Amino acid sequence: MSGTISKIAKQIGINPETVRFYERKGLIKQPVKPLQGYRIYPLETVNRIRFIKRSQELGFTLHEIEGLLSLSDNPCHQVEELAKKKLIAVQAKQADLQLLEKALLKHIAECQRNEDETCCPIIDSLQP
Repeated sequence: MSGTISKIAKQIGINPETVRFYERKGLIKQPVKPLQGYRIYPLETVNRIRFIKRSQELGFTLHEIEGLLSLSDNPCHQVEELAKKKLIAVQAKQADLQLLEKALLKHIAECQRNEDETCCPIIDSLQP
């Protein structure tokens, strides 16, 4: 469905400023303004915005999305390589978060066993 910036923003569930931001970043093209009336964004642009939003939900940065958009006419293996790199980054973040979780669980358990209210094991562990 095509429409004005307000109409498509509402339809997609974003702010019109987000559409303008994507235009400034070169991710979408601004339609030509007619002599009278408002710019009408074609269905192709609406779908491109949906693609951008969905890619962001999957954790891709705007720079990475720009690369994905430029690859849309290229072989699937190039897109697959980008996805593999993103997967590796996600897995590294997961590993870091698991280490953080273990450390927090350890410190919480130390606090629960602590009978000295004048000191806190968590605070003590953070000090040099």
